[in-house]
Parts: sequence; C-alpha cells; structure tokens
Amino acid sequence: MIGLLSLIFSLFMASTNLKEIVEEFHSAETRESEDVFVENYEQSSQPSILAYVCALEMKRAEYKVNPFSKLKIFNRTKKKLDSLVQSNPTDIHLRYIRLMLQEKTPSILGYNDNIEEDKIFLTKKLDVLDDSDYLDIYIHKNTSL
Repeated sequence: MIGLLSLIFSLFMASTNLKEIVEEFHSAETRESEDVFVENYEQSSQPSILAYVCALEMKRAEYKVNPFSKLKIFNRTKKKLDSLVQSNPTDIHLRYIRLMLQEKTPSILGYNDNIEEDKIFLTKKLDVLDDSDYLDIYIHKNTSL
C-alpha cells in the first residue's frame, strides 16, 4: 500500500514539475532566459522536457549571422526532435513542440512532413480529460488548432 501511494505521489510530482517547466519555457522572452532554460534542462532524461530544449535550441539559430550556421543548428535540432518523437510517439509535449516548430518554419526548409499527423494526434488528446490539460491552452495559442 505504501509503495502504491509513493508511486502515485511521484507521478503527481513529475506532472507538476513538467507543468512548471512548460510555464518557464513559455515565459522565456530573452536570449539570456532561453540560454538559462537550455542549460538547466539539456541533460534531462525526460523526452517531454527535451522537446522544450529542442525548441529553444532551434530558436538559437535566429541569433546566428551566418546562414550555414543557422542551417546546421536547425538540421541538428530537427533530427534530435524527430528522433525523440519516433522513440516516444504518444508524448503530447513532443507532438506539440514539433507541430509548433513545423508550422512556424519557412516552407523552403522542408520541415513540414508531420503537420497533419501531429494535428490528428493533438486533436484527439485535446478531447480527453487527463493530466496534460494544462497544455491545451498553449496548443491552442501556439498552433493552428
């Protein structure tokens, strides 16, 4: 019985911490706050958290002057995020971040292969009451859903 209570508590705490991390991600408005976020979470073992790290790493390309440097950052981060989604296809955070990035990425870069797939996945998740409902507002605000 104590083991079960401990498991439930740890799952609750992980969800709460993830909610706070999502809020921190969305409140990062300066290059410095983005850098701090990446430094704090880039070593995480949680794919959901790494999705937000990927998003800010991709955004770092904006700060580069050299177009080849921008493309290198973009391609490296795209590959990392797609690998995370492939390994964790039911993770709502990964799908949300990938959809957001693909919708905002210029079409010339060709990063738009999964938009419809992610929209279908997220639409289904939006219709379900679960512990990720705090994410719904961000999905609606930052994607075409």
